[in-house]
Amino acid sequence: MTNPPDSRPYPDDDAIDIAELIARVRKGLAVTVGLGALGLGLAAAIFAAAGGFLSVTTSTRVVFSFTGFEKGEYPDKSKFSADDLRSPEIIAEALKRKGLEATDETQAKVRAALSIEGIIPDSVIKERDKQRAAGQTPRVYVPDEYSLSLTLPRRFPLSPDQRESLLGEIVSIYQEKFTRTYVALPLGMGKAFESLAGADFYDYDLVLNRESQNINAFLGQMSETARAFRSPRTNLTFSDLHKQSQLFTQIRLNEVLGLIRRDGLSRDRQLALVKMDYYLKTLSDEQLRAVEEEKVVHDLLKQAQEREQKLAIGVKSQSAQQRNDGLVVDQGLVDSLLANDAYNFLVRQALDASLKTRRIQSEKAILQERRDTMESFIKSNASAQQNALAQFEKSLADLRKVYDDLMQNLRLTYEDYQKQQYADAIRVSMQARTGSFYRSLAMAGIAGLGIGGALGLGLSLLGITGAKRR
Repeated sequence: MTNPPDSRPYPDDDAIDIAELIARVRKGLAVTVGLGALGLGLAAAIFAAAGGFLSVTTSTRVVFSFTGFEKGEYPDKSKFSADDLRSPEIIAEALKRKGLEATDETQAKVRAALSIEGIIPDSVIKERDKQRAAGQTPRVYVPDEYSLSLTLPRRFPLSPDQRESLLGEIVSIYQEKFTRTYVALPLGMGKAFESLAGADFYDYDLVLNRESQNINAFLGQMSETARAFRSPRTNLTFSDLHKQSQLFTQIRLNEVLGLIRRDGLSRDRQLALVKMDYYLKTLSDEQLRAVEEEKVVHDLLKQAQEREQKLAIGVKSQSAQQRNDGLVVDQGLVDSLLANDAYNFLVRQALDASLKTRRIQSEKAILQERRDTMESFIKSNASAQQNALAQFEKSLADLRKVYDDLMQNLRLTYEDYQKQQYADAIRVSMQARTGSFYRSLAMAGIAGLGIGGALGLGLSLLGITGAKRR
């Protein structure tokens, strides 16, 4: 059954004629295209005019993987922060290396434009969300990859290539600083002869012996830490170097120091005697103080020992008595424990005081022996002095050659080991990139084209509606 013509639910005036709509759109196509082109041009022109005032971002990514970074520590236990990448000294050095303006104002602007953000993988975010949903507290996550961004106005006097190069140089300088600190040898090693420049032969004993002890201790520790490591450049292990260092001390070093001591060698013997006399006087004063301290400590120790014996007798007599009352604090036992603790402390103090006194006496005896030897050497004939000095100079030259070879092998071996340990300690996971101006311009133009085209299409539709109503 069909409805009669006068009973249709919608009147003819409200019906949408698709064919006529398409025809009107085609008829207004020129207007739509024109407005779209106008929007594209206006948007591009506005963006181009304002582009110099807009900021552009240059970004790179850095990964930290050295031991301790997850605890916020460098390998030497000092505090680590990813923000160290933008420290003032690194910014200044990077600008200078790239030949850019390195004034305080420029450094401040560049440093303020740098930002560092940790990158958290999506898998970690999902896992933490699951833990929160399950009522668990997610553990603290320390990212190992960071985004280093430089955001500056486009009209800032740095081209995109310069910005990318500057960002790469900042990371490179930070890597070099890390290498100098943790890959190179400790600063105090390998400079014994530099510190002896202009020093008297009398001072060689102190400096060279201390250097030898430091080297042997360092190599002994490294022999335990890296037993299986062998340097590809020197083909030596730390155990090999440790043996060489011991031979260096036993043969070369002892020979030179023995000549100095035997012959009382000095650049200025009279001045050396004056220095020794002053040092002997200092040791004598120190010995007097040490003896007095030792005497006081021993007296206190004797008194503490007598008191402890009395307290021990008192505690035994109290424990022998029968007690039926409840739990009480035994004051005698407490006093005994306190006295015992004080006694142990005084024993340690007495031992330290005695060792200090014996050490001073030993140093004083050795120094007195050297002084007597030097004084007797002054009275010897000139030819004997010249022969002794010639022999010493030859031994010293041989010592320095062996020392330089040892330190060179040690330096290369240690660098190879540290480079192996920290090969990927700091690495770039994404090269520096700068947002493209033309890409942004194209996006602005596309947005303008869309707005203009939509406006033209709307006007065409309004024209259809208006024509229908008329």
